[in-house]
Parts: sequence; C-alpha cells; structure tokens
Amino acid sequence: MKHSEGFLRIVEDAKTRVRCISIDQYRDGAARGETCVLIDVREDREWNAGHAAGALHLGKGIIERDVEQAVPDKNAPLVLYCGGGYRSALAADALRFMGYTAAVSLDGGWRAWQEAGLPVEKP
Repeated sequence: MKHSEGFLRIVEDAKTRVRCISIDQYRDGAARGETCVLIDVREDREWNAGHAAGALHLGKGIIERDVEQAVPDKNAPLVLYCGGGYRSALAADALRFMGYTAAVSLDGGWRAWQEAGLPVEKP
C-alpha cells in the first residue's frame, strides 16, 4: 500500500517514542514463555477476514476509549499489530501517553504474522 507523506511523517514521529519489534522477536519471546496481550488495531472488516489466534480486537478508532477496561494493568506487556505496523505504532504511542509502559508495535503486522505461519483465526 502506498501511504501519504503526511501519514508517514506522523508514523515516523511516533516510532521515535515507541518500541517496535520484529516478528522474530515476538516469536522468540513466546518461545521463552514471555506472555503479552496481543491486540489487533485493524478495522472490523480486516479483523473479520482473519486475525492472530488469541488476539484481542481494539480497533485504532476505539482503542483509547476501551483499553482501560480491556487491559486495566498499565504495566502489562502489550503487542499491537495492524496490517503492516504503521497504525499499530500510532496506537502504541497513544497508549504510552495514557500511561501504558510496555506497549510495543509489531513491525510488519498482520502480513508478517501470516508469512511467519503463526496461528490465525477466521470466523
């Protein structure tokens, strides 16, 4: 997908404050037994087409409104993903501002998840 310059600028700005991890880093952490709350920030139609197994759906449009009820522990490790890692960086930055100390963005997002052959769920 070709993104606009303005969008890419705000994503790059967010990434100066947000930790981003690769799919390999995610997989290595899971292999070591590290647990996290995996959050899909994509739109409803994207979620309904398929998503990471065990993920919680809090779309970017509502995550700030609903996250404190869904994940009240602001120190909980959160891994956010979207289609490719852009929207999830923006959402992780917003959560950081809200006091979430361990929200990270998954580089490559849903595409990387599928390419890695990690488990998916489809309705």
